[in-house]
Amino acid sequence: MLSLLFVSSLASLASVGGALPSRRSDGCTKTSVAILLVPSSILDLLVLSAADGLQALANESVDDFIILEYQDRIGGRAWHTQFGGYTVELGANWVSAGQEGQAKKHQLKSMTNDYKSFLTYNETGHTDFSHVLAELDAAKKRANVEAGRMLQENLQDQSVRTGLSLSGWNPKHDDMAAQAAESWGWDWEAAFPPEHSSMIFGMASDNLTFSQYNEDNNLVIDARGYDAIIRGEASTFLKPNDARLQLEKRIKEISYSDQGVTIKSDDGSCVEADYAICTFSLGVLQHDEVKFEPALPEWKQKAIQSFSMGTYTKYFLQFNETFWPRDKQFMLYASPTTRGYYPVWQSLDGDGFLPGSHIIFATTTHTESYRAEKQSVEETKEELLSVLADMFPDVKIPEPLAVMYPRWTQVPWARGSYSDWPVGTTLEMHQNLRANVGRLWFAGEALSAQFFGFLHGAWFEGREAGAHVAQFVRGGHCLRLDGEEEVCGSRPHYESLHGTSPLRHYSLLNGWAAKSFAASKASRG
Repeated sequence: MLSLLFVSSLASLASVGGALPSRRSDGCTKTSVAILLVPSSILDLLVLSAADGLQALANESVDDFIILEYQDRIGGRAWHTQFGGYTVELGANWVSAGQEGQAKKHQLKSMTNDYKSFLTYNETGHTDFSHVLAELDAAKKRANVEAGRMLQENLQDQSVRTGLSLSGWNPKHDDMAAQAAESWGWDWEAAFPPEHSSMIFGMASDNLTFSQYNEDNNLVIDARGYDAIIRGEASTFLKPNDARLQLEKRIKEISYSDQGVTIKSDDGSCVEADYAICTFSLGVLQHDEVKFEPALPEWKQKAIQSFSMGTYTKYFLQFNETFWPRDKQFMLYASPTTRGYYPVWQSLDGDGFLPGSHIIFATTTHTESYRAEKQSVEETKEELLSVLADMFPDVKIPEPLAVMYPRWTQVPWARGSYSDWPVGTTLEMHQNLRANVGRLWFAGEALSAQFFGFLHGAWFEGREAGAHVAQFVRGGHCLRLDGEEEVCGSRPHYESLHGTSPLRHYSLLNGWAAKSFAASKASRG
């Protein structure tokens, strides 16, 4: 998914200006705003210096800033490449209703996906099991209603698998049509199977995006790439060849306190400022790609490790002909042996997309993505061609002109595609993920409680965090956005998170013998 944090944060900070960056005798650059586009998405750190910013509150643009970018481009997980003469998106690919405004503003070309335009296949070829997808869809709707009730009544969370089972969807493990339907109906969105995902929050994110807005989901097919949005917004405050944008900067250490933040790069340079907003991807935070000094507090580290970074992999193939149906957008494949084995296929050769390209792509998530990342492109190509041979037994599948796919977990500035809430996670646990430590603030898609995993989740989180920090720079304390309730001061956090079972419930009546505690004490002794 795509984060537009730098856009929304800078919009919030547009009234804070100051002098141009200056270099101190110790080699550190002192600046009003330092924007560090390091390991994860579009903007990874946005740093403000109140000392300079307060001098120019009436300024309508941010002049005193530096952007430090990990890569040789801005864009992060909005990452496109050229493939067989066409632009294809390796990461963020869809514009949902929550992000239509930015897409229209920058005239981003896209085509509406019709999720009713599909055919189903298994190892014998075309086999209609569309009724299985309809059964899953009906169960999901019932589970959605139950998830809403659980949230409102503060009931214990359960897995999406449990919720679907209680809603009438409980397929056998060897029912491969049903397994393929789940890959399409859940994994394809969450990047994890139903056993993993929180029913309350997994269903809530889906509901809020497609019910609060609408169900439109447009596939980006713009030759400029999805990141045309980012470049377009950046052009409003960056000049051509602007020296304030420094590419290929690798951040190695972030020191924070109640007085300010210092960022050090592996080339020996550093930036010092009063506030920072960190939007490293959850995967980057989990893999300790950057050192924090002091180490993040225990409550913060627990929150980081409690949530999950999913992997969503697209496999692009180009042929010298189109041998699959051009009048259908999707094809769903049920492997006879393996759940999630190249289940979803999407044609780019249809009208309105990239006609004449002869490009098709498959998608995997979770364990199948991890497996493919460990093998060669040649090995993966043979697997893909074998699946196509199953799907189209009457066609001699030609050798592809090209095959390509990303390896998201191996990318040091991403370490995955987007986040998910595992079963049993709570709003308080997530708030600890969002909460600031000293003057170091956090934002990004993973920090959106309502829209995690979605582009607009990153947008809203970035706007809110940027507006908060701007208030502090101005000397203010409270913030009100879009008519919502006023929020003041730092974000709250919870030092200790408690379970739902008080100690008195650990009794023989509930199947827990008192001697268990004695055994536990003895083992510790």
